[in-house]
Amino acid sequence: MGTKQRLDRDGIAMRVAKELPDGAVVNLGIGIPTLVSQYVPEGREILYQSESGVLGYGPLADPGEEDIDLINAGGQFLKRVPGMAFFHSADAFAMMRGGHIDITVLGALQVSQRGDLANWFYPARGIGNVGGAMDLAVGAKKVIVAMEHTDKQGRPKILRECTYPITAKECVSLIVTDLAVIEVIRGTGLLLKEIAPGWTPQEVQALTDAPLHLAPDLKEIEL
Repeated sequence: MGTKQRLDRDGIAMRVAKELPDGAVVNLGIGIPTLVSQYVPEGREILYQSESGVLGYGPLADPGEEDIDLINAGGQFLKRVPGMAFFHSADAFAMMRGGHIDITVLGALQVSQRGDLANWFYPARGIGNVGGAMDLAVGAKKVIVAMEHTDKQGRPKILRECTYPITAKECVSLIVTDLAVIEVIRGTGLLLKEIAPGWTPQEVQALTDAPLHLAPDLKEIEL
């Protein structure tokens, strides 16, 4: 199992990008989620929103074209595109809390089998970073988590119960990791839909604390 390949961070972002439908209003969180905008399939127009007060931004700015006044929530420089809008961050949070964001893609420290999300406080560091995740987790119509399947110590991040402080309860709909694509089914649990090439469902389960139900059409992840 140790020699098997996992998706890299760009691979996870590439798989998440396939979940964004044409015309969707999408907020991308810090980390792997910020890479998603680089991999949206051709022909789809996504309207990106950021709590920093911008709507309709393009991909990340090319080297040499950075504008210090034009960044996303992760502090990355954005490319200026026609139709882009700027506004106060309070208005950006009103969009999030008012249910006007179709999809948010967030990183996570832990996700439970019910879709509880923990991503703002890492106990080992003793400090938290609330940001806009709580507003997005309860305000967006769909929450997708993009993360590595295990932490740096090799411990599962998909658990029966989160042990870290919760960002929001039962908010996650889909989990995309370097090993699997897992749907959260309310009242049922976790449905394993796709696995990384070369891996077996049993091997993915061994690295997952929560029980996984196998989808009838379980297949390898396609990027």
